[in-house]
Amino acid sequence: MKVLFFKYLLLSVFVQSLFAQDTQIKYQDVSQKKMQEQNIEIAKLAAKELSKNLPQKIDKYTTLNSIVNDNSTLIYNFYIDDKLKSDDMIRNLDHSRMRQAVVDGVCSTSKRFLKAGVNISYIYMSSKSKTLLFRFDVTQDKCNYSSQK
Repeated sequence: MKVLFFKYLLLSVFVQSLFAQDTQIKYQDVSQKKMQEQNIEIAKLAAKELSKNLPQKIDKYTTLNSIVNDNSTLIYNFYIDDKLKSDDMIRNLDHSRMRQAVVDGVCSTSKRFLKAGVNISYIYMSSKSKTLLFRFDVTQDKCNYSSQK
């Protein structure tokens, strides 16, 4: 809950700073480079704050190990530990279900980040073999915000 609160607090400060510009400066006058620099800084601060309580067990198979930023992308790194399934079984059986859950979840919980130009990636690694199982990259264009407020 603290993490969620901080995430929204951080994002609201960011959004306020965007719109609290001098009234003589219009939004479109802010250069693309300046916006990108702000997005990178927000991602860096968010990654640092969200990582404070990691690693964290998510469920009986999944542990969130780290959150880092790569420019304006937040990267969540998970390990999956399923002793009953091989890595190939996990990839084949769980990919579609997990992709949909991740995209839907990120689109609903990270709407402000995405709309501000901060992208989010979820990387799932095997705890047994340390190999990549899944990578889901979520950007604003993957979310259906047109009918939402």
